[in-house]
Amino acid sequence: MENKVALITGASRGIGRAIALKLAKDGFDVMINYAGNEAKALDVKAACEALGVRAEIFQANIGNKDQAAELVQATVDAFGSIDVLVNNAGITRDNLMLRMSDEEFEDVIDVNLKGVFYLTKAASKLMFKKRKGKIINITSVSGVTGNVGQVNYAASKAGVIGLTKTVAKELASRGIQVNAVAPGFIQTDMTDVLGEQLKAKIQENVPLKRLGQPEDIAHMVAFLASDAASYITGQVLHVDGGLVI
Repeated sequence: MENKVALITGASRGIGRAIALKLAKDGFDVMINYAGNEAKALDVKAACEALGVRAEIFQANIGNKDQAAELVQATVDAFGSIDVLVNNAGITRDNLMLRMSDEEFEDVIDVNLKGVFYLTKAASKLMFKKRKGKIINITSVSGVTGNVGQVNYAASKAGVIGLTKTVAKELASRGIQVNAVAPGFIQTDMTDVLGEQLKAKIQENVPLKRLGQPEDIAHMVAFLASDAASYITGQVLHVDGGLVI
């Protein structure tokens, strides 16, 4: 039997890398999307192939409609289909609202929200024909609670939650499941810039008293991508150590 195919955006590092490796371990062939660091993407490709699956890389800014379409087509050309789409790619341009430029706001919305829309729309057309598929969107606790200095990021991630619930309703009759995972503070390049003192303060506010690891998110994505989650759709699953209890 041929392996199922997963397309993961932003998969060259951090959470995306962990998701690609976990799905490869579970037997998925993977398309690794990256924005700029080809060397890191190639490292992920090699690690996935070492697990016995096929893997390819493709550079694309998913906030660009044409590049998003090219990414989906490249996945079909390489593997023949898309069974699971993981919309993981995201950027930050933090600033207080009154200091935030239009460009800082628009850049984040373009990648984090519009990119999810472009890829979901393109991939779901393929899934329609098979009457089966899974779309898993990576949102954030910031999209649920808001966060000072992240009006753009929080708005984009809240938008992903609304998109997830709506698309889940629209595609359910076609056998396509759409869910979201909301990470809390995860130990990645994105949180490394916060500094040890701030990270310690954040950790103190987490009921489990630790930051999450990328693998914590990857395990939840793998569950949603599996047959074990065949009756789950339209949900936002928090993987945050209890941060937003």
